[in-house]
Amino acid sequence: MKAALGKVEADKEYSLSEAAALVKDLSITKFDASVDIAVRLGVDPRKADQMVRGSVKLPHGIGKSVRVLVLCTPEKEEEAKAAGADMVGLDEYIEKIKNGWTDVDVIVTMPAVMGKIGALGRILGPRGLMPNPKTGTVTMEIGKAVEDVKAGKIDFKVDKYGIVHTTIGRTSFEAEKLQENAREFLQTIAKLKPSSAKGTYVQSIFMSPTMGPGVRVEAKTVVG
Repeated sequence: MKAALGKVEADKEYSLSEAAALVKDLSITKFDASVDIAVRLGVDPRKADQMVRGSVKLPHGIGKSVRVLVLCTPEKEEEAKAAGADMVGLDEYIEKIKNGWTDVDVIVTMPAVMGKIGALGRILGPRGLMPNPKTGTVTMEIGKAVEDVKAGKIDFKVDKYGIVHTTIGRTSFEAEKLQENAREFLQTIAKLKPSSAKGTYVQSIFMSPTMGPGVRVEAKTVVG
């Protein structure tokens, strides 16, 4: 960790291209670690009109296989399976989730069954798994939603501290791919600025490996 810290200038704000190249060398693990990005926003998430949430399709995916569960009625099951869903069903999975099972990365569902899924909010919500129309995970276009997730679409939501945090790739990615994924994510965040948010919207951006120090990114060069 000390060696990794020595590669980062504490007070420096790096350009996005510099940060993408540097973050690859900061992981202190032997495995192919995730590269994460954390953006502090000038919003008050307690106010409904300042909630920032959405989804973005990263040009190069996140470098790991995403397990998708589709909760749907029988007539949509074949569409979900053909699109690559890992698990498809309804009542049996709702029962499993009620008993604490959440071994899945994304849940896609359809409006007609949201009434059944609403009761799972206290389990799925804290884990970021609750389907939502705003992120395209509650839809009649089940096949397209599954394909988008498998191709690198990620959902994000500001937390109670005003921070949006997500994975944008792996340390094995070329720096250019990390940079392009990060830029796509940051530009999406910029477009979602609530009209009621005052002052500086993007206050800070940090990129970091799963285990290792973070690199501060110069915000104004990325999102204006």
